[in-house]
Amino acid sequence: MMKRVMIVAPHPDDETLGCGGTILKLKKQKKEIYWVIVTNISVKQGFSPRKVDTRQNEIEKVAKFYGFDNVYKLDYPTAMLEAISVKDIIDRFSSVINKIKPDSIFIPYQNDIHFDHRITSQAVISCTKTFRTPFIKRLSMYEVISETEFGSSVFVPNSFCDITDYTDKKIKAMKIYKGEMGKHPFPRSEEAIMAQAVLRGATAGYKHAEAFHLLKEIW
Repeated sequence: MMKRVMIVAPHPDDETLGCGGTILKLKKQKKEIYWVIVTNISVKQGFSPRKVDTRQNEIEKVAKFYGFDNVYKLDYPTAMLEAISVKDIIDRFSSVINKIKPDSIFIPYQNDIHFDHRITSQAVISCTKTFRTPFIKRLSMYEVISETEFGSSVFVPNSFCDITDYTDKKIKAMKIYKGEMGKHPFPRSEEAIMAQAVLRGATAGYKHAEAFHLLKEIW
């Protein structure tokens, strides 16, 4: 059913943690996939020029790794979405959605502990009313290790993707982000990412899987 997919990431790396294996699988199936990065870092926020350049290089490498059909950067300041007009965020998302016209969208869980995740999720949901965007047939929320498990409500998956053939590549993609991975028991460790894949796989009857909470499906 999925032909044109939009992956929404509040921060670069959320796409990989939440649905990296799914992205790789969909690209293997020759689906169109578009990456929307909501926030970015800048010198104005106090980041060093070197850090800013490194992050942009990482984004380019990750985009090439997955083979995204296009990348949209909204460039809101990271960890600052609560200070931005909600209307402005919704309008920006609405504009991108109407350019891409995806049939499927993946967004972060609406009750993640990080405000950037919550605001992103709610803004996209606000933009996807069926009578305004009838081309959207599927809306799914993904989990982000180190954010979702610390949220105010339990993430209850009701949709799974078998990523058995793609878990190692997902971890390889995550390693592109220098400084984001840590040693176990750090949540974003290779062991933790693999453990989550194994747990979700066991729930779904596969070796490895990614889990989603399906908000809407029309077929």
